[in-house]
Amino acid sequence: MKIHDLITDSDTLAELCERLAKSDFVCVDTEFMRENTFWPELCLVQLGNSEEAAAVDPLADGIDLTPMWNLMTDNEDVLKIFHAGGQDVEIVYNFTGKTPHPIFDTQIAMMAISQSEQIGYANLVESWLGKTIDKGARFTDWSRRPLTDRQIEYAIGDVTDLAVIFPMILKKLIKTGRGGWLNAEMEKLADPANYQNDEGDAWKRIRSQGRNPQMLGRLKALAAWREGEAKHKNLPRGRIMRDETLADVASHPPRKQGDLAKVRGLSNAWKDNDIGKRLMKVLEDAEPLPKSEMPDKAKRGAPLGKEGALVADLLKLLLKIRSREIDIASRLLTKANEMEALAAGVRDLPILKSWRYEVFGKDALDLVEGKLAFTVRGGKLHMTHVDDIQQDMQDEKAGRAEAGPQDRIQDRAETKAALAQAAAAE
Repeated sequence: MKIHDLITDSDTLAELCERLAKSDFVCVDTEFMRENTFWPELCLVQLGNSEEAAAVDPLADGIDLTPMWNLMTDNEDVLKIFHAGGQDVEIVYNFTGKTPHPIFDTQIAMMAISQSEQIGYANLVESWLGKTIDKGARFTDWSRRPLTDRQIEYAIGDVTDLAVIFPMILKKLIKTGRGGWLNAEMEKLADPANYQNDEGDAWKRIRSQGRNPQMLGRLKALAAWREGEAKHKNLPRGRIMRDETLADVASHPPRKQGDLAKVRGLSNAWKDNDIGKRLMKVLEDAEPLPKSEMPDKAKRGAPLGKEGALVADLLKLLLKIRSREIDIASRLLTKANEMEALAAGVRDLPILKSWRYEVFGKDALDLVEGKLAFTVRGGKLHMTHVDDIQQDMQDEKAGRAEAGPQDRIQDRAETKAALAQAAAAE
């Protein structure tokens, strides 16, 4: 594989993207900083396929990133490969208003062919290539220039290794016939709605007590205001005001600006500075949250009480067994809240549709409806349909009836010997 020098000019980047546009796939990774800013600061982009790879410096003077963004968002013929790519996709969306498509995430794919819930990149490389990644540059400041050779080598390794691993994962997916299971998950990752920053919805990410419309109205207004302040100043939300402080102000609004000095989490300066004045104006103008926007009431305990909790626990046990049997991450099949809903009698669930129904949902439904039971054979837990258990009991009864006296004596002798052996072992 050819490794290019760090790309810092538009022409070289355009030539690279032109070649990559003819590939079946391109692996993508980014390095960014977001500790001190609202928007993540893109510091490096790594691109590669099975033949070549390069790191692109988006901070280089005058570099035009348009060919790279077009390759990611407008070229439907090239599959874009990421590992745990949520934040990488977010960065592409922030720059272009679009998401990479079509897309493939190896972390998600591993859930379909192993019991790995969220395998890290280093573990992915070690499990497929038997190679240990040097993590020395992992916590580097990617915004500082010049970048060292070690930093660039470390960064490019993320796509060169991925270019080798992806075909191996794809081959296993094809062999197991599970590729189709991932279509919806990949489309969900590429859904632009996941990365839109609607200030009017910011309040939904903040924990608050109660369902008082006046309080929630203030919470919504304050959260939207903080979002705007953070964007304008390009500062993390918490630098403007922490979530818990914002929720406290919404629940116990100060009567005058001077009272802001008494709010835990705000400095004394808020009592007479401009940002404090703007906050008080927001509180003054806040309106009660409309009934149509009120959050659903939180469910307390299991939907069916104690019995429902037991049924949900059995479903979780069933999920563990099935995940182990077919070597799949349980998270890809279902989540705890969905199993609780199933135990409560809800039937319009993803688990009862498509491939999930065939792989797990059908048995889960049978368990809830009393058609499935747990048995122990050879020291291992198994799932057995009740009809099969009854048939086995009938067959066993018929077999005893057909057995002669000598056979029954032999059976009793063997049973007695087994009991004696068990007692001796204790």
